[in-house]
Amino acid sequence: MKKTRSRRSADDSNSDSRIDRRSFVKLLPAAGAAGLTITGVETAAAQNRQNPQAAQRITREMMQATEQLIGVELTEAQETMALSGVNRNLSSYEALRKIEVPLDTEPAMAFHPALPGKMKQYRNRKGAASKSKSRASRVEIPKFSSVDDLAFATVAQLAELVRTRKVSSVELTKMYLSRLKKYGDKLLCVVTLTEDLAMQQAETADREIKSGKYRGPLHGIPCGVKDLFATKGIKTTWGAEPYKDQVIDYDSTVVERLREAGAVLVAKLSMGALAQGGRWFKGMTRNPWQPEETAQGSSGSSAGSASATSAGLVGFSIGTETLGSIVSPSSRCGVAGLRPTYGRVSRYGAMGLSWTMDKIGPICRSIEDCALVLAAIYGPDGHDLTVEDVPFDWNPDRPLSQMKIGYIKAEFEPTGNQGGQGGNAEARRTMYLEALETLRKAGANLQPFELPKFEAQSLRIILSAEAAAAFDDITRDGRVNQLSGQSPNDWPNSFRTARFIPAVEYIRAQRARTLLMREMDKLMSNWDVFVSPAPGSASLLITNLTGHPAAVVPCGFINNLPQAMMFTGNLYDEAAPARVALAFERATKWHTMHPKLD
Repeated sequence: MKKTRSRRSADDSNSDSRIDRRSFVKLLPAAGAAGLTITGVETAAAQNRQNPQAAQRITREMMQATEQLIGVELTEAQETMALSGVNRNLSSYEALRKIEVPLDTEPAMAFHPALPGKMKQYRNRKGAASKSKSRASRVEIPKFSSVDDLAFATVAQLAELVRTRKVSSVELTKMYLSRLKKYGDKLLCVVTLTEDLAMQQAETADREIKSGKYRGPLHGIPCGVKDLFATKGIKTTWGAEPYKDQVIDYDSTVVERLREAGAVLVAKLSMGALAQGGRWFKGMTRNPWQPEETAQGSSGSSAGSASATSAGLVGFSIGTETLGSIVSPSSRCGVAGLRPTYGRVSRYGAMGLSWTMDKIGPICRSIEDCALVLAAIYGPDGHDLTVEDVPFDWNPDRPLSQMKIGYIKAEFEPTGNQGGQGGNAEARRTMYLEALETLRKAGANLQPFELPKFEAQSLRIILSAEAAAAFDDITRDGRVNQLSGQSPNDWPNSFRTARFIPAVEYIRAQRARTLLMREMDKLMSNWDVFVSPAPGSASLLITNLTGHPAAVVPCGFINNLPQAMMFTGNLYDEAAPARVALAFERATKWHTMHPKLD
């Protein structure tokens, strides 16, 4: 039987060993894990023998409390031996904090979702092709009496109108700017209008198209980007009070590639402060389907991108996802979202929250629009070393009958994940079963399967630790207290709490993540795509950890709010889930329904 020892001896009661609570909390993170070489242990033991009363900022009492916190118990001799090393480490931490580390500096390590030896098969996947071979389906041109009638048109429709010069980019840009001014404050979805830049880009697009220089389907199309992408000379606020006047002196890769594709940037769109939820420094971004709702808003940190796209304020938008921030707001606002494979789109110039989990993708009014946007922004840029050179081959006519499509059986049953719908569980279940039947009628041979039985929740400390490291400076200097969100679930508390995650546990979580990647690799070898509810599926956490891509499209309404289906694919194969989502769109009307704001 393990012997339990007293955590306080009579000698600990003297005044030199006492510590008040404030000092303990301040010093505890530094005492969390001390590493010593064998030589260091011998030196520490010698020092303690020679001068056992030497003044040290970290005491045995502090170490004992820390041991309880991290679930490790040392003997008194082990504590005595480690004490000098713990104190030396504290000095190292202080020296480290004096090194100025710019916010856009990534750790000297990178996450890659592909297991060793797998990249060759992804690059040579059957049917893979270059960008030029990706193709769109036939476009039905909408009827319109004025440019205002085109607010909810798809990118593909707008592109055909602009290409054939039936409408100009300037006309579209003025229309969307007008709508942004009219509804932006009502929805709290706009941080900065980029009107001057937009008009210059629109005029350039019209001149180029008139002269025969057509850049592709995004040429002349007005868009918005989440306000975490650097835009030279224009504010990039990250939705947070400490950065609301921040101007970065370069463009992010995504902004550069949109410009190269001829897109017109009309707005920087709202995001939850430091990419959490929908609340930013001016308030909660609203869902255009329920603009009076102030509690949940449009959900997820890409809230402004989803809200503006749903409300017809932009032609399309760009969001990011770490743990649901494309899937969740797209689902709640009734639009299409595409979360690409981790390492598909460069994160250069984008605010880093979790360096091993952040992903960038499009939010649009149709899933095919998402494919067109992804085709313009993906691929290596020489800055983000996680981005692989793997082709994106979009074929909207791939037969569903030739695809292996599964569905998470438990999540479509009464006892499955109901996504927090409470009393709406039965309506939700009926809606999703009808959606599955629609897919079957569209040609999908759906087969039930189960997710790997893996304790994925325990790996969330990866995100917590990386986010806390990203914003450690403002946590320690107190600027994090300026954020409007100060509840237990908001970043300030999360950042402080994560300070108590030992480095050893973070690395163990990353190692366990490799095991999860192997489990998902084994599972996905049997499927091209699997289907699940959105955003309440257990697969959302798993696939954000493993880096798999997912598409989401609306599939119905409950209590007048859109609901969605999620389609998850293999690594570097966004085209497969997008293709199945497109089949669902073609067989339903949900993506054609838009909110009325007047």
